[in-house]
Amino acid sequence: MAKKKAQPSMWYPMDNAGVLYAAISGDDYSPVYRISAVLDKAVDAAALQRALEKTIPRFPTFHVRLRKGAFWYYFVPDDRPGPFVQEDVCNFCQPMEPTAEATRLLRVCRYENRVSIECFHALSDGGGAMVFFKTLLACYFRELGEDIPNEMGILDVEEPPRPGEAEDAYRRYAAGRAAPRTWKATAYHPTGTPEPFYTLNVTQGILSVDAVKKTAKAHGGSVTEYLSAALIWTLMELQRREGSRERPVSLAIPIDLRRFFPTETVRNFILTARPCIDPRLGDYTFSEVVEQVRYQLRLELSRPLMQGNITGNVNFQKNPILKAVPCALKDPVMKLSYRLAAIRPFSMTYTNPGIFTAPARMARHIERVEAVLGQPYGDTVNCASVSCGDVLSISFASNLKERDVEREFFRFLVKEGLHVKVLSNRPDPGRNS
Repeated sequence: MAKKKAQPSMWYPMDNAGVLYAAISGDDYSPVYRISAVLDKAVDAAALQRALEKTIPRFPTFHVRLRKGAFWYYFVPDDRPGPFVQEDVCNFCQPMEPTAEATRLLRVCRYENRVSIECFHALSDGGGAMVFFKTLLACYFRELGEDIPNEMGILDVEEPPRPGEAEDAYRRYAAGRAAPRTWKATAYHPTGTPEPFYTLNVTQGILSVDAVKKTAKAHGGSVTEYLSAALIWTLMELQRREGSRERPVSLAIPIDLRRFFPTETVRNFILTARPCIDPRLGDYTFSEVVEQVRYQLRLELSRPLMQGNITGNVNFQKNPILKAVPCALKDPVMKLSYRLAAIRPFSMTYTNPGIFTAPARMARHIERVEAVLGQPYGDTVNCASVSCGDVLSISFASNLKERDVEREFFRFLVKEGLHVKVLSNRPDPGRNS
């Protein structure tokens, strides 16, 4: 392992989102997600390991252990050798026991021509992990003889970490009045037959970015708005087909706050938006759903509202009564609060880390980039999309045997005139569909 260029502090207090992810993690749930790149050649494991050894010192907040104190969780630097590149497995995003001695909160995997990282969500959100991933890939290609510049989100591994990269940006921007808490109605949830514990079914669709943009524009929306509306439309159709009691259909969409509040942090800095359609109000056309999603998302991206939500979340964490409650009592309460406030009102989670950009000398070796949300909290489905060049990857992750949501969503896109190539981590992606 290369010598570290900077000594991190003896411990890292957790950011607002990290505290929650640590508390809700347990035997039945582990908040882990994956980012992958499919390359034009088979991965050189030795070169990838050398690249990892050069990258890790630049990201000290990714090389930590989670500790459980009497009242709060916190991070300490991980002084063990490693991490080491692993061979990939079929079931992505295997659970991490975050406080166990042998656990690493970051995995780097390879399989044939795919490089992947899997990250425990308390470390970072997708935006921060993407910076790490880009920097790792740049170092890897340099090991193969490519001259990759430090630009377009790639950090210089020869420089020491900057203090701002470890910033808790939530606390920095918690100012003014807290946004009032509002009760959200219970949403429709797709149902099915649970798989054995931690069997993760991943179904992926590959599309042309340009084609999706043209189709989205025809409906008056952006790519994210269009895909969000397509997911809501699919869930509305499934609910109608089930003939069960109608409930609102809504998505949990993580919003990268770096777009609105400047920060260098590579830790968590997200809020959740909730576009929602209530079919009890009447019938909608698909274009009307796109329009509603567009208006609702733009309303929730109001800077004062986002800052009010940040302030409310941080004030909750800083509450002196809550701080005095031991973790043994606090964790069950936070799990219940998460279920009521972050699971019950949402039909599913859809995340879009955005466009993966890279210098031309690096981009020419990347066929596509993929994002996968790990095991859902409960028996449901998650969705993630990311684009690289003209390739859009949309990945569903589910612990259900049935593939109804995935099948109907991709069928809808095909009916819209889009060509979709479907892949799966299972030999029978059409099973039960």
